[in-house]
Amino acid sequence: MTTLPPATTALTPADYLTRILNARVYDVALETDLEVAKNLSRRLGNKVLLKREDQQPVFSFKLRGAYNKMANLTPGQLERGVICASAGNHAQGVALGARKLGCRAIIVMPTTTPQLKIDAVAALGGEVVLAGESYSDAYQHAVVLQEKQGLTFIHPFDDPDVIAGQGTVAMEMLQQLQKLGSPRLDAVFVAIGGGGLISGVANYIKAVRPDIKVIGVQTKDSDAMRQSVLAGQRVELADVGLFSDGTAVKLVGQETFRITQNLVDDFVVVDTDAVCAAIKDIFVDTRSIVEPAGALAVAAIKQYVAEHQTEGETYAAILCGANMNFDRLRFVAERTNVGEEREALLAVTMPEERGSFRRFCQLIDLLPGGPRSVTEFNYRISDHDRAHVFVGLSTTAPGESTRIVEHFQGHGFAALDLTHDDMAKEHLRHMVGGASALAQDERLLRFVFPERPGALLKFLSLMAPNWNISLFHYRNQGADYGRILVGLQVPAKDGAQFGISNDGAFVFGVLQVVGFDVLPDFFHGLRAAGKFFAYDGCQCCAWAQGACSGCTRLFWFFSFGGGFATSFCCRFRTGF
Repeated sequence: MTTLPPATTALTPADYLTRILNARVYDVALETDLEVAKNLSRRLGNKVLLKREDQQPVFSFKLRGAYNKMANLTPGQLERGVICASAGNHAQGVALGARKLGCRAIIVMPTTTPQLKIDAVAALGGEVVLAGESYSDAYQHAVVLQEKQGLTFIHPFDDPDVIAGQGTVAMEMLQQLQKLGSPRLDAVFVAIGGGGLISGVANYIKAVRPDIKVIGVQTKDSDAMRQSVLAGQRVELADVGLFSDGTAVKLVGQETFRITQNLVDDFVVVDTDAVCAAIKDIFVDTRSIVEPAGALAVAAIKQYVAEHQTEGETYAAILCGANMNFDRLRFVAERTNVGEEREALLAVTMPEERGSFRRFCQLIDLLPGGPRSVTEFNYRISDHDRAHVFVGLSTTAPGESTRIVEHFQGHGFAALDLTHDDMAKEHLRHMVGGASALAQDERLLRFVFPERPGALLKFLSLMAPNWNISLFHYRNQGADYGRILVGLQVPAKDGAQFGISNDGAFVFGVLQVVGFDVLPDFFHGLRAAGKFFAYDGCQCCAWAQGACSGCTRLFWFFSFGGGFATSFCCRFRTGF
């Protein structure tokens, strides 16, 4: 990688204080709120303050430093235009500043940049150029364009004017403390990418309130600044994680490294699950969704409190950005419960015999701590003697998964705690199914029912155990209705008992048609629950045979305990 341009050295906190006080940022930037996170404060036993940089016009603090740099350029430099390399937030700041100052702005962005940020830059008038897969690649391309076109480079972090602009965040925070009724502030937690924000914050705080700790926050897979400080020199990472794309920097700045090494008190490293949980915490208190980089500081506060067992202190977290890629919310929601330790993931081995599922669910009800929701239940027949089940359970406290495992083991079910296993969280939970030599005469059914604790046990209890369960898949998706896919082994001789089509023709394989005048024994236990209503549909594709078959689709609706709906259909594919 091309080395970053040398930054001005030997500037003291007093020098930066002067620059911060005279920074030109409020032509474009807002003085964002500093507010108490009431729910998070109550949970942690410490006052947590949120500096809401997500309120900026570009939803990030980056426009402060970018505009301050551009506002200090000469008329000739502005006339030639500016250029920057950025993953998105700095890019939006430069584009907005260029529009305000009436100059041309070329923005070089990695090809991995979320489309949300690309569109935002273009909407502000920036000329977007996509190059490389990381900030480092984009930076190298920007340097080439700068030299060819005589543009002025606006560095995202390694520039005193940029650092001074970012320092206005700290200036506002200390002024706003008075409005909250107390000047107390024990520590400020700041996300670190290249180090521009923490350099500005640290310079201002150490010049005005040296008693306040400045704590840097990085992800485990993008901690270039922490490693550099530990090594006493800048360390370039071979690769960085892209989940927190706003802090994914391989090599920190020269000036930002010098400042951080001298002024930052401590570092906290957080993982992806903790960041996902922090995004939810921020949403609960603010109803805003920040990007991963914007949640780093909150994740660090939670981890810091847990490690140091503090109580009654005041911490501030800078929510540095909210340019969240909407599609990423699926991943965030999936990992939040694990990050909060609100979900235990287990691999359970049980006897391959009828009634094992029901006994297992009964044990769940016997767990201490009140009713628990089954968040996931995956099974595929694979062995004559033993069944292997992947199960998720709601939890109420950290470390509870260990006690749950002990509970199952004490009742004869071998169990393995997978709560903190990345392979299980990212892959195993999605891999139920597949072909099995033991899955003979298999029918597939899909059930839909309201989500509530105990619903799965009720479902298994009402099923008549006439046929073996060969596949079971359930996952709580956050909706009000849950969906279960069940495989049943129904021998050919039981076909009529299980169900027939209206014209008397049997549909074999994975397609099963249930007639109106036949109530299979499988559903006898459900008869007492309520009335049955049937809907006669058609258009069921016989995927197994590669042709269409005019068969009947039947939906069953019934209720108990306030309403319980189930449906099954013959429309299933043979492979999983």
